[in-house]
Amino acid sequence: MHRGQLNYFLHQTQIAGHISGRDVAKRVATAMMMVMVCYLAGFERAALITGAIVIAIECTTYPLNKRASQFDKPLGVMLATAVFALNWATTLPFLAFSVILSNSDNLPFILAGYLWIFGILVHISNTFGQLPFYNWSQMMPAFGTTFWMFENLSTNPAHQSSNLEWAVVAALCVVYIVNTFDTMNRQKDTNRALERAREEANLRLMELERLSRYDALTDLMNRRAFDEIVESLMRQHADKLGVTVFLMDLDGFKPINDSYSHSAGDAVLCTIAQRLRKLVGKDGHVARLGGDEFAVVKTDFMTSEQAKHFGEYLLAVIDRPIPFEQKMLQVSASIGIARQGADTADLATLMSGADQAMFSAKNDANHDAVIFDKAAFPVRASLDDRKVLVDAMRNGEIVPFYQPKIALESKRIIGFEALSRWQHPERGILSPAAFLPQINELGLQGEFTLHTAERVLSDLDDLVRDGLDPGQVSINVSETTLATVSGHNDLLAQIDLYPHLRRHLTFEITEDIFIARSSDIIQRSIANFREAGVRISLDDFGTGFASFQHLKDLEFDELKLDTGFVRDLGVDPAAHVLVEGLLTIGEGLGVVVVAEGVETPQQEQMLTEMGCSIVQGYLYGMAAPISETKLRLTVEGYRYPADHQRQHGAFNDVAVSRPLVVQAASNGP
Repeated sequence: MHRGQLNYFLHQTQIAGHISGRDVAKRVATAMMMVMVCYLAGFERAALITGAIVIAIECTTYPLNKRASQFDKPLGVMLATAVFALNWATTLPFLAFSVILSNSDNLPFILAGYLWIFGILVHISNTFGQLPFYNWSQMMPAFGTTFWMFENLSTNPAHQSSNLEWAVVAALCVVYIVNTFDTMNRQKDTNRALERAREEANLRLMELERLSRYDALTDLMNRRAFDEIVESLMRQHADKLGVTVFLMDLDGFKPINDSYSHSAGDAVLCTIAQRLRKLVGKDGHVARLGGDEFAVVKTDFMTSEQAKHFGEYLLAVIDRPIPFEQKMLQVSASIGIARQGADTADLATLMSGADQAMFSAKNDANHDAVIFDKAAFPVRASLDDRKVLVDAMRNGEIVPFYQPKIALESKRIIGFEALSRWQHPERGILSPAAFLPQINELGLQGEFTLHTAERVLSDLDDLVRDGLDPGQVSINVSETTLATVSGHNDLLAQIDLYPHLRRHLTFEITEDIFIARSSDIIQRSIANFREAGVRISLDDFGTGFASFQHLKDLEFDELKLDTGFVRDLGVDPAAHVLVEGLLTIGEGLGVVVVAEGVETPQQEQMLTEMGCSIVQGYLYGMAAPISETKLRLTVEGYRYPADHQRQHGAFNDVAVSRPLVVQAASNGP
């Protein structure tokens, strides 16, 4: 026998041994039932002898079948041959019951014999259909027994018939045999098709699993897979060197996408991925966590110095130029490092530490790799801190204060900027610097923006009801609100509650929205707010990432010069040149320019000479609560004209029109 066929036979024998050993009780029980049937049919001696043979063979075969079915142990040829022979021999006494009953003169017993052999044929084909050696070896004697039964019947005087009639029965039996063979072959074909379908389904499931765990662009692990690997390595190396995580964020990647296309950005990401994979080798794992953020985990650093040295090497590798379409592209990176230890004993704290270290590296002038040290880093906000902040907003402790904006020509108030303060029950009034970092860290920017808008609109409603004109009131709107459908819709819904106040609202956004990955969504949100009648102001202009292309693409009504430019007026000649240039840009774009941070008469004078029309700063007043703001507007006579109140009313002016920025700047309250 060929070696391949021999292995196939041995494999089938193990499966057959498992099946036969499993079904012993059922076979013995049915054999005893047939002993009783044969006994009732008058064949007492033959029934008892056949039953005894069945029990003897089953007792002999059972231990061999159990041994053969042990898949973890090799099966010898001699043992397999013995199992095959005994399983074949076991079939014969079972077939004998049908032969015995075919000698009966009683039709019901004859039918019982045929039903019995039919059951044996079905059992063999269903049980051993995938085991050809066992299937055919047992099917052939079963078919031969069927013809033996016909022979017994044809010679029995009680059932005399013509040869032609018995020939018809024999022909039908042949048809049955042929059909059985064909059905079994087709069943094999069906099983093969099902197996192929299972294999294809498994391949698709494996592909889906891969897609869920690997980044499609770089073929690196994604965050989910990386977290699982890191967590597993932390368990394995807890008593050894521990694991070290390197978290990397590319610097200068967004301008490449904007200037050279997304194809260039993809080329950069793929090249960085290849470099990191090659550098790390088999001793570590690399992942792309999302966007332009990568991560590496290694387990072979004994000291922090070794980890930091490797981090610096990573920086050098990332910093190498990347060729793309006859150009040389270049990015750098900020790398944060965290090592497994007492303060970073689980995945969450380890990754949080690496994230804090990376943030520190971004703010480092030298852009060195930074290792997390809990003692040297500020305590991160917790879920308890989140609850405190949410409760503070819900309880009305965080409220807007209002700093006036002044028209230089008339020295009159033309509006306010809403600046949040926390009226803490124990610590007094807290400035934004005391709680805004936690709001950003805890991801509460959207909730905070909506809360501020609700309070500002409520305050404005009170002012308008009292006949006071607050002018244009600015609210700082977070990137989260602009970049998410829920944030955008919630804010629009809040505005819709006060349609008569739309013309009083200005939303301030900062230049850093231009580096947001969802900048297209943000631009659509801004356009929707302008269509709703809200003015848009670009805050801290000149300090962020805005380019002239962005200024052309984005629709806005106001530019706010950063405090740093105003503070240096009269001190740094460059500040004078820059402010004049920015004022010229604003005039060319047809938008109002507001100078923030005016604190001295000299600054005011210089801004007046340069043509600045609107200013804001401590020289004109600090941010004050709504009660003081209302008093100031009342005392200084900032009321709607009587004819305006009669014609429009504080509550019926719901017309929404595109803000006319120049008019808003020139008209006093």
